[in-house]
Amino acid sequence: VHGQGGVKFQNWAKTYGSSPELYFQPTSVEEIREILDMARQRNKRVKVVGGAHSPSDIACTDDFMIQMGKMNRILKVDKEKQQVTVEGGIFLSDLNVELSKHRLALANLGAVSEVAAAGVIGTGTHNTGIRHGILPTQVVALTLLTASGEMLECSESLHADIFQAARLHLGCLGVVITVTFQCVPLFHLHEVAFPSTLTEVLDHLGDHLKRSEYFRFLWFPHSENVSVIYQDPTSKPRSSSASWFWDYAIGYYLLEFLLWISTFVPSLVCWINRFFFWLLFRSRVENINVSYKIFNYECRFKQHVQDWAIPIEKTKEALLELKAALENNPKMVAHYPVEVRFARGDEIWLSPCFRRDSCYVNIIMYRPYGKNVPRLNYWLTYEGIMKKHGGRPHWAKAHTCTRKDFEKMYPAFPKFCAVREKLDPTGMFLNAYLEKVFY
Repeated sequence: VHGQGGVKFQNWAKTYGSSPELYFQPTSVEEIREILDMARQRNKRVKVVGGAHSPSDIACTDDFMIQMGKMNRILKVDKEKQQVTVEGGIFLSDLNVELSKHRLALANLGAVSEVAAAGVIGTGTHNTGIRHGILPTQVVALTLLTASGEMLECSESLHADIFQAARLHLGCLGVVITVTFQCVPLFHLHEVAFPSTLTEVLDHLGDHLKRSEYFRFLWFPHSENVSVIYQDPTSKPRSSSASWFWDYAIGYYLLEFLLWISTFVPSLVCWINRFFFWLLFRSRVENINVSYKIFNYECRFKQHVQDWAIPIEKTKEALLELKAALENNPKMVAHYPVEVRFARGDEIWLSPCFRRDSCYVNIIMYRPYGKNVPRLNYWLTYEGIMKKHGGRPHWAKAHTCTRKDFEKMYPAFPKFCAVREKLDPTGMFLNAYLEKVFY
């Protein structure tokens, strides 16, 4: 096995990066075992990466980096059980296409599919739909290669404790070699987006959640404007109202230019948010397509992002508090949208939805032409509100939490720590991000 030197690693948003001493792209389990042996002999740490989409430093290391892109095969499709077993490095974008050939699909997907199967479960990727859990809830089995080179098969019936830890593993338990997903029959989605107000949506939240299987909404800070999005299974034929001019010329190029201008005159952000709502979101829009094409949308902008899950019953209170904070601090500006999504509670130890139905509140600050925009006040205000309402941060995204916070947030945190210490006693799979989590 030969590692490459001089490789510069950067995440997709170019907000975090590192210079691993050696960068590996293994093609087999034997090669990964060799890399782990070498790391043990040289007392080096190891980080495994997939699509590098995490907007934090969770994947960064200055020691050894294993990129799983060459371990990307589909190993088995069980049509009877509607399950698929894949190698950990496969991108969901490739898996979606292959599953559709077998008339199967994943019941829920995040906005981005250029992400690896093992990474998706490692950070607790989610979408929306109160009847659906985060993506790791679709995992029924996995195999884990531990620091000692032992291969463990994990499921509800085999190494059940390790399974509950490894379904959201943070990259710190070992190398996820294979993942088995529970699928559903192939389906199409009918997406309807229409304008509303924050007051209306928050006052009738229960109705919206009942009315649509995959309901979410976009709130435009510094205003009452909301775009409500319903996505529901349909048997209607494919149709689209997308247009290059509105989606790209206006929704991307013009927006990026105006946001760049606003870095010199921050008060423009309020007007930009309102202008773009009026321009792009004030009329009803409908699309019908195969499910993964509706779930996925293009993240065109480089951005800083935070995303916390709060108990669903705190949704109204938390959002109104965030709105009031922006109104009371004219110097604090917030780009649109604040994306609000919902997920069912689960039993995964480090899931932000552990034992509670949750509302995810996702905030962003774009980086027009790569330029950084002041965000610290907004970030800390938002985090304070999320913490106050019992929030838990999305593991892939930047946050200021430490072990003390996680011990309060996660009842099963000690259990996860015990499994981690047993599987990786020397901390081979730790890095700076994870040290803040565990020490």
